[in-house]
Amino acid sequence: MSAEVSMIHPLGPKSVEDWLAEEQPVDGSRLELIWGYLQRTPPPGGPHQYASFELAVMLRDALRISGRSDLRVLPAVGVRISTPFRVGVIPDIAVVTCGIEHTTFAAEDLALAVEIWSPGSTRAERDTKIAAYASARVPHLWIVELPDGKPARFWGYELGESGYRQEILATEGESITAPGPVPVVVDTAQLR
Repeated sequence: MSAEVSMIHPLGPKSVEDWLAEEQPVDGSRLELIWGYLQRTPPPGGPHQYASFELAVMLRDALRISGRSDLRVLPAVGVRISTPFRVGVIPDIAVVTCGIEHTTFAAEDLALAVEIWSPGSTRAERDTKIAAYASARVPHLWIVELPDGKPARFWGYELGESGYRQEILATEGESITAPGPVPVVVDTAQLR
């Protein structure tokens, strides 16, 4: 996917600066900016939060083992993807390449973005976020899907010349080494 997707949709009136100035929901909801429109999603449920926590710990441990003190794992931080395309998102997990003393981060500060799709995540939301990360040139993207009553599914992507290239797919409780700034062994059975 590329940023060209955004050109078929008219941009909304809100800018990244408007998004940053908005009061954040106090109920745990997430307020994101998608093509100039504010989008509020409900707070993540227990399975979503559990998978997010497990992945964050796996990432943190892998970074420590590899000696990469220049990278930090942060849950649910604001990322300014594109000012011209008016996109600001909150990935479930971000691995940043800069200091952590910020309220939000620029897309170029991300080495990895992780999105966990819950059953209520729409196809449009998924496609938009993947296109936004690709257009912002975020090097690595992980997608975790938590279908009701089924094992977690995991996709690992690396950025190529024209978008993301799928490097790994894990289902049925598999353990894999995910692409990222360091090798990370992900046991998908631990995400449930």
